[in-house]
Amino acid sequence: MYTTPPASFDFSKADAATANAARHDPGLAEVERSWAHRIQQAVDAFEEADHGVKLALVDAVTDTNLNDGTFGGFNGSRPYPSLAAAAKAENMPKDRAKVADWWRSLDPVTRGILLEEQGDMLKKAGILDPAYQWHQADPGAGGFGSEEPTAHDAFLLSQAETMMAGGDLIGNTEASRNLSGGAPVSIPVETKAVGGTFEDRNWYLGVGSHMRNVSGNVSVVPDAHGQPKITMDYQVNVWDRYNWDAGKETPISPVTVKDADMARLHTVGLAQEFDMHGTSSSRQHDLGSAGTPDVSAGDPGRDGTRKDPARGEEENQ
Repeated sequence: MYTTPPASFDFSKADAATANAARHDPGLAEVERSWAHRIQQAVDAFEEADHGVKLALVDAVTDTNLNDGTFGGFNGSRPYPSLAAAAKAENMPKDRAKVADWWRSLDPVTRGILLEEQGDMLKKAGILDPAYQWHQADPGAGGFGSEEPTAHDAFLLSQAETMMAGGDLIGNTEASRNLSGGAPVSIPVETKAVGGTFEDRNWYLGVGSHMRNVSGNVSVVPDAHGQPKITMDYQVNVWDRYNWDAGKETPISPVTVKDADMARLHTVGLAQEFDMHGTSSSRQHDLGSAGTPDVSAGDPGRDGTRKDPARGEEENQ
């Protein structure tokens, strides 16, 4: 709050007689106090109005109606980092090909809010679409059913069917399945665990370095024309030990936190280190047919607060 300096009679602006009279006026001090009070009231009113404008701007990015068709920019259910972020959140491209680039251009907090509030709709709109697009290396045999079969073609088909049966007998089941046009198969997959360190300041202070991998299952089912329909179910896994490393320290304004001090709280039993493990919710993505695969990107995560009593128990931990 701003406090105005005391008001005082400016003798330099008055003629000599008026100035002399004012100096000897016993009520001068009361008049000065009265004017100082009026000025302070005006300043307070201005500050209150200024604060009201700030609150209005915050309310402008705080939604009270989740059914109004917005994503949570203006009229959003949570305040965004800035008005610019709120405006950008409102302008998702209508062209699906541009949605993923728009999504990647948002800041992490804005993405977290949008994903929590409009996650299903945004995923359907294409935020998980990859930047990389695969293209087959060659055109293959040509158009399906583009020529009329001959007697020799019928002989080739019977020969292929014989090879399929033989493949099953000698253990080449995968080859025979592919040759037959495919049968439903499901294969567990898991990436190698790798270490990483969060670059975002908030997550760096909360977790720092960690190990992560992706585990899942790839399923292939032949369609009516024998072409493979491929889907993948997967989840992202993260592990870390919340502990402290001797010799390290982290500046967190206005103090510097020394790891040795935090570690001592553990050794004396006043605070305890613990293992952390988190998994995303299970996701399923259509990887497309053999000619048009479309491998979607993973869940970028979510925001949350330490005050959430159920955090760690819900889906997408």
